[in-house]
Amino acid sequence: MIRSVSNHLKVKSFFPISFLGNLARKKRNVIPIPHGTIPEPKGQDLDFVNVAHSHLIHSDWGKLEKLSSGFTPFRFKHVLLKIKKDYVLSYEFYKWVQLKNPKFHNLETHSMILHVLTKHRKFKSSQSIMKDILSSRSIDLPHKLFEAILYSYRLCDSSALVFDSLFKTHAHMKKFRNATATFCHMKDYGFLPTIESCNAYMSSLHSLNQEKIALAFYKEIRKNGIMPNVYTMNMVIYAHCKLGSLEKALEVFQDMASMGIFPTAASHNILMSGYCNKGLFTSAVKLKALMDKNGLKPDSVTYNTLINGFCKQGKLHDANKVFSEMKAARVPPNTVTYNTFINGYSQWGNSEMGYELYEEMLKDGVKVDIVTYNALILGFCKEGKTKKAAIMVKELDKQNLAPNSSTYSALILGQCKRKNSERAFQLYKSMIRNGCYPTSNTFEILISSFCQNRDFDGAVQVLREMLGRSMAPGPEILSELCNGLCQNGNEDLAVSLRNEVEARCRS
Repeated sequence: MIRSVSNHLKVKSFFPISFLGNLARKKRNVIPIPHGTIPEPKGQDLDFVNVAHSHLIHSDWGKLEKLSSGFTPFRFKHVLLKIKKDYVLSYEFYKWVQLKNPKFHNLETHSMILHVLTKHRKFKSSQSIMKDILSSRSIDLPHKLFEAILYSYRLCDSSALVFDSLFKTHAHMKKFRNATATFCHMKDYGFLPTIESCNAYMSSLHSLNQEKIALAFYKEIRKNGIMPNVYTMNMVIYAHCKLGSLEKALEVFQDMASMGIFPTAASHNILMSGYCNKGLFTSAVKLKALMDKNGLKPDSVTYNTLINGFCKQGKLHDANKVFSEMKAARVPPNTVTYNTFINGYSQWGNSEMGYELYEEMLKDGVKVDIVTYNALILGFCKEGKTKKAAIMVKELDKQNLAPNSSTYSALILGQCKRKNSERAFQLYKSMIRNGCYPTSNTFEILISSFCQNRDFDGAVQVLREMLGRSMAPGPEILSELCNGLCQNGNEDLAVSLRNEVEARCRS
């Protein structure tokens, strides 16, 4: 039987607490790859294996079917070893046995087919098997799978791609502790993942806002001699931008060429977005000009990034200039472009201009979506134009779109603007009935509206709803309610509510 290497494969890293410490540990000597073996078949076992092998290579599944009751895990492994050079037949046989008797499969047999598939670069199939295995909640399964793959490595005449595939699978599954442990184990035995798998790992970290860990991992892959590509560098730039380190982001951007990696339009767009988020529009515009100089055409993301930045700052005139440039460059505005603009006009009190852009969308055949309507509805509601907002809600039905939390929140805001707090609360109830969830801001708007209408019972009811959803109002809204209650002669209730909210915030 294949020997255990559990002592070598204790999980040594935990995400994210000791991740940096693990990656910084001193380089150690490479551990030799073990020679796993399984006993040779004899007697009836040998005869069975040879007959089954003959049926397989002649694609005689009918005769193999008659032998199915005689299969054992031992016989299955030896048949699989005999056909390992034919990955198509191996995979068909593996699935056939899984259908006939899933109990014949164990980590050893799983590892064998993984070796066969990865050696022939059938990564989609191998990673599908890995995901099925790793979907178990067993804590020690990941390192046991690595152990099984390691000890069958020489037996199956495998390649390093099998470990790379395992690392990438953990990354795609966002199992960062397991991915980190696999990376460290790979290094122990002299294997390193491909840059594509490292990118998958960094991408998954970005999706969970783990930018510092992504940058630490980037340093580790450089230290181990893994050459990054443009996708890696773009993620490094993105991480620095996200952390607010624009100087470092620019430094990475400028160093790319010296590494033989040339910035793409995406590289420029990421850095441009970082500048826009910081309000550094002059630098962002200069970066767009640099794209032209470097022979790169600004794309819709480039223009949308600038438009979004200007709109957020209320610089709608500048946003319009970029919009005109976009059209002149024959880069067609898309749904994101219009949604960004409409939202900008809605936020800065010009809902009618937003509506004109909506009409332009329809005229030019640009797809409208729920974000488009929510931006329009919010614009009308902020200006108290609830009838126009209601017309937009009806348009949702015509487009086969359903109101979501943002839609209801905008409508609630509109009714509160008109001091219709009871109507706003009815909309809140409809929101809940339709499976949409309010934000703390929605609750605060409702509480404030009831307070302004001197309906403190209604305000307290909303506060109870809010607390029931594990949310608490900010100090200003709480003070508005408590002061109103005190002025209304309900000091005891005010003190009780304040204590309850403060206790909730402490817990």
